[in-house]
Amino acid sequence: MAQMTPPTAGPREWLGLAVLTLPVILLSNSITILFLAVPWITEGLRPGGAELLWIMDIYTFVLAGLLMPMGALGDRIGRRRVLLGGAVVFGVGSAAAAYATSPELLIAARVLLGIGAATLMPSTLALIRTLFQDPGQRKMAVGVWTAGSSGGVVLGPPLGGFLLEHFWWGSVFLINVPFMLLLLVAGRMLLPESQDPRKGRFDLLGALLSLAAVLPLIYGLKQLTLEGPSIGSVVALIAGAGFGLAFVRQQRRLAEPLIDISLFRRPVFATAVGGYALVMFALTGGTYLASPYLQQVLMLSPLPAALWQMPAGAGVIVAAVVAGSLAQRVRPGPIFAAGPLLMAVGLLVMSQVRVDSGLAVLVPGMILVGAGTGIVATVAVDIVLGSVPPERSARASALSETSLELGTAMGIALMGLVSTVVYSRTLLDTMPQGVPQAQTAAASETLSAALAIAADLPGELGARLAAAARAAFTLGMQVPLYVSAALMMALAVIALFALRRAGVKPAETAETAEPEVPGVPEAH
Repeated sequence: MAQMTPPTAGPREWLGLAVLTLPVILLSNSITILFLAVPWITEGLRPGGAELLWIMDIYTFVLAGLLMPMGALGDRIGRRRVLLGGAVVFGVGSAAAAYATSPELLIAARVLLGIGAATLMPSTLALIRTLFQDPGQRKMAVGVWTAGSSGGVVLGPPLGGFLLEHFWWGSVFLINVPFMLLLLVAGRMLLPESQDPRKGRFDLLGALLSLAAVLPLIYGLKQLTLEGPSIGSVVALIAGAGFGLAFVRQQRRLAEPLIDISLFRRPVFATAVGGYALVMFALTGGTYLASPYLQQVLMLSPLPAALWQMPAGAGVIVAAVVAGSLAQRVRPGPIFAAGPLLMAVGLLVMSQVRVDSGLAVLVPGMILVGAGTGIVATVAVDIVLGSVPPERSARASALSETSLELGTAMGIALMGLVSTVVYSRTLLDTMPQGVPQAQTAAASETLSAALAIAADLPGELGARLAAAARAAFTLGMQVPLYVSAALMMALAVIALFALRRAGVKPAETAETAEPEVPGVPEAH
């Protein structure tokens, strides 16, 4: 029996896509826009060290922890309703953050921002599934969404620099408010309501277990970045892993789980989710290492340093749109595998940085890494969306976003940790004669500390310490980049095998072949 042709999207649906992409750009900005605002916030609110860390990190903690529960809530009560409610929460949180008069109020406002973001992110992708029922058009729409999501991360620091040059620090938050108002108006006009017709009971225990798993994992990875291995970070990671296992066991027993765990037994789905996390690991880890290289090795001021990272964002945007277009005609396996291969080349180019190599090595490598990320993200998100029936699309979207958050946190923590260990050992081995013992230990902790100590030492000795520290940092940067490049090459090989039947029509292969578009059979 011939299959019915799904309806194609028209101008109204493409305008709806523009509406859905707008909040994604702002949510991605909110992760990085504070990077340049920290000195102004510190001067204005005088937060303590712990308070400043919470100001920076609480948004990510809340966002990552609530993604899966909010995705399930959207499937249950309506994705548009949850999306518009999230816009209200995000707008109120933005206004409260802009006019916060104390560190405590700013932390509370950042909590609101995290709650709003967690409701907005899965709803945007789920509504794309509703708007674009034609598989080819959906792939293109996912490419546009991916370009907005990934590109927004890179646009955050330059946008923050522009606002801080012309306005006060609260402007980095206040800019969100008019766009949230636009989303409220346009969303009601252009976006359809959709939800799971089966009104099952909301899995409160599963939501609590997912929170208990994700929050300690993110916290432990953050602490690993800041302090290196410590009792607190290890306990947090073990606790997160334990709650994660409890969550998996609880979900496997339910008829209507937050996440269909059986999906991970399908190679295509597991490769998409795991590959998405892994490329975000490489992208954010590489970007994390590039920032101090630009500012403390090449001695660029913060805004130019941020601007020189924008070409990587351009690589993400262009590649995501191209991948969305190609996916309409080419099977997902080769497209997906091209992403980590590009990233491997880019990471190897970045690994050739030296103290005097300048931007000519770093920037082209970052563009290739960004392009590879855009390709993988586009294909992976489309596979995840296509792996479940439309009525479960919000919780599937939340799962892809959770993998993104975990990959991001792991990239910063683990690549940062490897870089720090190599830097410390290298500088201790190459420390110039004459540096006092106490200052030697302090200088070996971070490049920032070494440069500050070098500035206080007499002429030639200070110059030699600064040169040794910069050389040690570049070596510390090279080692995790080599490791990440090897991981990307392994991912490309795995993807070619795991996705080899994804997109094959039944007439072209055996009955066991995967369905054409998503690459995995639909869940039942």
